[in-house]
Amino acid sequence: MSAEPPSRLAAAIAEMEELILSQYPNATFEVALGDDPEGTYLTATVDVEDTDEVFDVVVERLLDMQVEESIPLYVLPVRPIERIIAELHAPQPIWARPLLTVE
Repeated sequence: MSAEPPSRLAAAIAEMEELILSQYPNATFEVALGDDPEGTYLTATVDVEDTDEVFDVVVERLLDMQVEESIPLYVLPVRPIERIIAELHAPQPIWARPLLTVE
């Protein structure tokens, strides 16, 4: 008796996870249904400075899935909350502070 093949959506989720893990092995994932737009949302938590780097790993394949295969899957890369909180509490670097004006 063979196992039933995974659904197209389950296979798409697994493929997105594999692509992200190939570049970011410590990534974690959550899957949820969403309605704006309606579909399945794969949230990838990755400890990076810029989450656009994570999206760049999957964007071409994800668009193929959405457009060519009509799979309603969306990938949302986010940073860990601990990193965001630490950055909020860190002192601002000197180059980012406002300049003093002399009157």
